[in-house]
Amino acid sequence: MSEPAVPTFSLSTAASQARGVAGNNSTAARSGHFAALILARGGSKGIKLKNFRSIAGQPLVTWALRAAIDSEVFDSVWVSTDHADIARVSEECGASVFHRGSWSARDHASSSEAIKEFFDAHPEVEMVAHIQCTSPSLHPWHFKEPVAMIRRGQYDSVFSVTRLRMLRWKEVPDHLKHRKRDVVETEPLNFDVAKRPGDADWAGELFETGAFYMTTRDAFMAAGCTQGGRKQYFEMDPKYSVDIDTDLDWVIAEQRLLKFGYFGMAQPFGVRLVVFCVEGVLMNNQLCRISDSECRSYNRRDIVGIQMLKDDGIDVRLVAAFDDKMNVYLHRKLGLALSVESEKKCNLVSTWKKEEDLCWEEVAFMGRDIDDIECISTTGVSGVPNDAPESVQLCAKFVAKQRGGCGAVREFCDHVRLINEKAESFLKQTKSSEYGMC
Repeated sequence: MSEPAVPTFSLSTAASQARGVAGNNSTAARSGHFAALILARGGSKGIKLKNFRSIAGQPLVTWALRAAIDSEVFDSVWVSTDHADIARVSEECGASVFHRGSWSARDHASSSEAIKEFFDAHPEVEMVAHIQCTSPSLHPWHFKEPVAMIRRGQYDSVFSVTRLRMLRWKEVPDHLKHRKRDVVETEPLNFDVAKRPGDADWAGELFETGAFYMTTRDAFMAAGCTQGGRKQYFEMDPKYSVDIDTDLDWVIAEQRLLKFGYFGMAQPFGVRLVVFCVEGVLMNNQLCRISDSECRSYNRRDIVGIQMLKDDGIDVRLVAAFDDKMNVYLHRKLGLALSVESEKKCNLVSTWKKEEDLCWEEVAFMGRDIDDIECISTTGVSGVPNDAPESVQLCAKFVAKQRGGCGAVREFCDHVRLINEKAESFLKQTKSSEYGMC
C-alpha cells in the first residue's frame, strides 16, 4: 500500500509547462528497462563505514532500498558496492548486487564514473535512478511520479529538490572598490533589504536534496552526468529532505526517520497486537544466584512503555520459554496474558491474530534468538534488542539501541506508537484526499 499522490510533492505536466520548463509531449513513451541504482561503497572519510552503520534500528543502506523496492516502479533494484557486508545486507533486503571495480570505489571517484560502469556492464538498462542512501527519509511514493515523467518521454532527467525560503547574503571584498584586501562587506544575494519578502509573496528557491537523480542512458552518455537533456525537478517536502554527510547530520536524520521514516508496508495499517518474548527481551539473560534462589532483572522503563501501549488500546501479550515464578510475577504485575511456548511461537501468535481478526501487518513482535526468526520475519512490525545475534538482527525491521532487559522494550514501544501515529495521519489524509488510496 502506498501514500496517495499529494499535489505538493510533485509537478503536473501542465504546471511544468506553465513555469516555462522545456517539455515535449509528442515524444514517444519509453518502455525499456528502468533500474534503481544505489551507490554504497565501503570507504567513507567523513563517517567510517557510513553506508552500513545502523541508524534508527537499521543499516543506512536498507532505508533507501526498502523504499525503492516497495515502490514497485523499477524493473530491477541494484546496490553498487565493494563491501561484503553491504552486499550481504542488500541481497537480504531483496536487491541485486553490482560488484563495482576498485577504480570506481576510490575516495575521489565521482558518482558519474560508478553509474557509467553500471551502464557499461548492463546494456539492457535504458533508464536509471541513482538513489543516494545518505537520504534515508525516502518513501515509495517519492519515486512514482518522477519515474512516470521519464517513462512518458516528457523529460530525459528528473532530480529531487526542496523549496526553502531563506534570505541569503554574500561576501563582497572591499578591495574591489578601494583596493583594501583586509575588509569584507556584505550584500543581500536574493532579496531587497528594504522590501523583505514574506511567505505570501515569495515562492522561495529550489535546492537539490541529493535524494535521487533519474536519467536515460542516452542523456547520461551525452552529458556525462545525470542532469542532461530535457531536465525537470521533483519537489519534496523539507521534512523528507535529509542528506547525511557529518555526525551532526546523522543525529538529525535519525530523529527525522523516527518521526517521518518509511518502516515498511505495515505502516498504513497501524498495530493492534504486540507480543514480547520474556527471556532476553523483557528480562535480561543473566542469572544471579542468591542462596538457593536464582533471580533475573527487568527495567522500569520497559514497564512504563508497555503501560503506554495498553493506554493506547493496544493488546499486549507475553510469550515465555519457561514457566517459572519470575514470569508468573511479571505477567501478574503487568496484567498481561502469558503463554509458555518455546518452539512454536509463530503458530501461537497466528492463533492470537485470528482470534482478534487481524492481518499480519497489524501484529508487532519483539524477540531475540534463532527460534524467534519465523515470527520476526512474518509479523508486520518486528524488533530485537541490541544484543540479539546478528543473523536475527538482519531479519528484524527495528533494532533497539539497548540490550534486552535494559530498555529495549521501551524503545520498541515508542517505535510502535510512532507507527500508529503515522498510520492515523495517513488514514486522515486518505479520507480528505480526492485521490483516495492506491
